[in-house]
Amino acid sequence: MIPFSKTPLALKLGVILAAFALIPACSDDNNRNDPPVVTPDPAPGDGGDETPERSLSFTGVPAPASDSEKRQILAAPSVAIDGEEYEIGFHTLLRSGDSVNSSVVFGQLVDAAGQPLYGEDGMLKVTDANEHTSLLPVGDRLFSVSQMETRPGAMFLMELDQNPESGELSTKDLWQIDQSGVDGGWVHCAASVTPWNAHLASEEYEPDARALPTHVEVEGDRYSRTMLSYYADPSQWNPYFYGWNIEINVAAEGDAAPTAELTKHYAMGRLAFELSYVMPDSKTVYMTDDGTNVGFYMFIADTAGDLSAGTVYAAKWNQTSGEGLGAADLEWVSLGHANDDEINVAVHGGDGVPAVTFDDIFAVDGEGCVETATNGNSECLSVKPGMEKIASRLETRRYAALMGATTEFRKEEGVTFDPAASKLYLAMSQVGKGMTDGTGHVQIAEANACGAVYQLDVATDSEIGSDYVATNMGGLIGGIALDDESKYPADSPFASYSCDADAIANPDNVTFITGYNTLIIGEDTGSGHQNDVIWSLNLDEVDAADSTAGLTRIQTTPYGSETTSPYWYPNINGFGYLMSVIQHPYGESDGDQLAPGSLEHRAYTGYVGPFPAMDVTAE
Repeated sequence: MIPFSKTPLALKLGVILAAFALIPACSDDNNRNDPPVVTPDPAPGDGGDETPERSLSFTGVPAPASDSEKRQILAAPSVAIDGEEYEIGFHTLLRSGDSVNSSVVFGQLVDAAGQPLYGEDGMLKVTDANEHTSLLPVGDRLFSVSQMETRPGAMFLMELDQNPESGELSTKDLWQIDQSGVDGGWVHCAASVTPWNAHLASEEYEPDARALPTHVEVEGDRYSRTMLSYYADPSQWNPYFYGWNIEINVAAEGDAAPTAELTKHYAMGRLAFELSYVMPDSKTVYMTDDGTNVGFYMFIADTAGDLSAGTVYAAKWNQTSGEGLGAADLEWVSLGHANDDEINVAVHGGDGVPAVTFDDIFAVDGEGCVETATNGNSECLSVKPGMEKIASRLETRRYAALMGATTEFRKEEGVTFDPAASKLYLAMSQVGKGMTDGTGHVQIAEANACGAVYQLDVATDSEIGSDYVATNMGGLIGGIALDDESKYPADSPFASYSCDADAIANPDNVTFITGYNTLIIGEDTGSGHQNDVIWSLNLDEVDAADSTAGLTRIQTTPYGSETTSPYWYPNINGFGYLMSVIQHPYGESDGDQLAPGSLEHRAYTGYVGPFPAMDVTAE
């Protein structure tokens, strides 16, 4: 079991105050809507054979127009469900820099020994890059794993109190999760919860093992070098330590302190993981790859509920249309079978065998090499004899390109599933680069800098051995890019927008409200919208001729922040929750709007709700 690390007592509130000037206790925000007691209604319908008619409608919020609105969290104050109205709103569980019992600082970065890290200014490193938080009921207790998009990565475990009458959540205790047993964490992006109640974390933007084989090269790389502070000896650096899925299983016996077991799943491959999403069979996993010239992947586990062994497949886009957002039939290219143990040996070495390097796997520019373009790398590669399995896992994207799969996608983000319609929904925050350059498999006629959400039909494939294999892919909804003629006037509150205010801009994370035909879309946009948005999309109202149809704006974020972690929980002890994290306020843009000495840069980890229980079995 992986223990938790606690900050030494000497580094309690005194250091925190030095780092932040002042850290107030987590308290109600002016924009929070604290709902009165909500008693969930019985499921609609009379218990007969007819499928009950369901409806879901949020009270939307406007695009922030005033300076005051652009500094707030605006959230839907109410929602109508099956004709009944409920008060909801955004609720903060913790902000970066908060402590619950004064022993752990939320967002604190630590080294492999669990000791706090400090910046060059001598201040404690407390990140505002909160990324994803989950809800994990364990027995009669409720926990949340929160992960940070940092180098080194950080994870925290919260125990939550749930008001049995209103459903409102509050933070009861906090622990820092020790990741030293899995070489530390790296850029934890989105996460999902498996059907067996595990938190499945990602490691995004894996270090390039060809360019950064040793710590000497890393020291000159601005993006990666902060990871060296994790090790007592920087020469411990190995680029193949990072870029994996991490499964976290939380256990709690009675009132005892919880434990967490962490497993890096080497069998699933190594990518710039945005998100891995396990389908209802507990065997099929869709894995998205963020960046330029990346792929789309599927893992089929040997055994349901066990991700330690299986086969990886990479999608090949067989285009059927280049118009609009494009469309294709999908072919799945097998990258072979592997298990965690055999790849773990390649990563770490063992029994006198050294760890594998890039040069052990590939020959570059040699006879018979194949030209590839993956994630900014244009190179001619061939796999050395006997290294095919290792290549398929340590260099999954490069190997997929060599095997003929498609590695032309751009900024591939979140994925979710509608079991009633047997459809996947996949976000791409931009459509461009390799998708629109007129070469390769994907040849879409026009780029869309505001991004899109695609829909994919899934069906049974007996050869692959899954009932959830995506067969095609086509555009569902795209953003509306503004040109010189359509851009907002200089005196408009939306003058900085490069995407239409009433359409999506650079979609990132997505989640689905089963039974209500509603897709939730979170944005990660810079110039697209000044204030990022979480949207509700009523799929019954989608119109190919109108990219705003069916959209309701249900949350906006302050200046310079990103919406992360929208993830739907239909029933936790009688209440539903839409988790929501607001990452790095004033940090991505509009830093000049932050007043000197202000603490409003601190990230928010929280949720929209509570909703009544809405666990609908797909008909």
